[in-house]
Amino acid sequence: MTQPLALGIDIGGTGTAFGIVDRRGQILEKGEMPTRGHATVQDFIAALKQQLALIIEKVGADNIVGVGVGAPNGNFYTGEIAYAPNLPWEGVIPLAKLVSESLHQKVTLTNDANAAAIGEMMYGAAKGMKDFILVTLGTGVGSGFVANGQMIYGHDGFAGEIGHVIAVREGRRCGCGRNGCLETYASATGIVKSAEEWLNDRTDETILRKEKGRITAKMIHEAGEAGDAFALELFAYTGKILGQTLADAVAITSPQAIIFFGGLAKSGEMLMKHVRTHMEANLLKIYKNKVQLTYSALPDADAAILGASALVW
Repeated sequence: MTQPLALGIDIGGTGTAFGIVDRRGQILEKGEMPTRGHATVQDFIAALKQQLALIIEKVGADNIVGVGVGAPNGNFYTGEIAYAPNLPWEGVIPLAKLVSESLHQKVTLTNDANAAAIGEMMYGAAKGMKDFILVTLGTGVGSGFVANGQMIYGHDGFAGEIGHVIAVREGRRCGCGRNGCLETYASATGIVKSAEEWLNDRTDETILRKEKGRITAKMIHEAGEAGDAFALELFAYTGKILGQTLADAVAITSPQAIIFFGGLAKSGEMLMKHVRTHMEANLLKIYKNKVQLTYSALPDADAAILGASALVW
């Protein structure tokens, strides 16, 4: 029996995940491969084609109706990846065109956070919602804005970058070249920077002090769960900056919900109670107590594949 299937590909800085998904969000086949280790992007595409052939054969190539790709700095309009700092290829890469020519399929590409938002709308916590923001709290801070049931891309395809809103004026230097971006404070990398800075400037007793210079977000999470006051203060500080910034985002699109995804979001109420408090404290009255803060309903291991595949539908 034939059925329409989507091929979803998520290209990350270190690894690329892919899977074949049906309309209901069931992953029938999946796999992964390293993103790095290929001399050119053409070599990467050739290696990807070999890997995909193994799973496409199992479901039948005729059943694949399209390909969705999520990638850092992916442009929905042009199908290009433009100057992605975490990928091994420099400049502007016509990725959708290259994948389409290799697989002989229609290919839709967008950035990874937008793909996650579309996946959430089709299969996850935003099912049935027309206005929401998805925020990914990982190595950086990504986001996808959906308003009136439509993904907001802007005139050039790069809209909705809450990670690069200036959260702290004249603040930390960001990888984008500006100062004070939200992701330099509210990402896994950002909370580690806060910890290291504080350990340099303060004398608090904390179990993190012995890890100075090699602290990870996971260590901060574990210290917070153990009741370490220093770690809990880090979550309060991070949550304050994130909550204040989200209050500004609410004023622009008036979302029904803000959905969180990524490693730092797993800290749960240690972080989220502060996000909620400072967002509500900074909202215009007309928005107060109207915006739900919730977590992604997609399984961590498969969320990127589901998001990419949702682009096809």
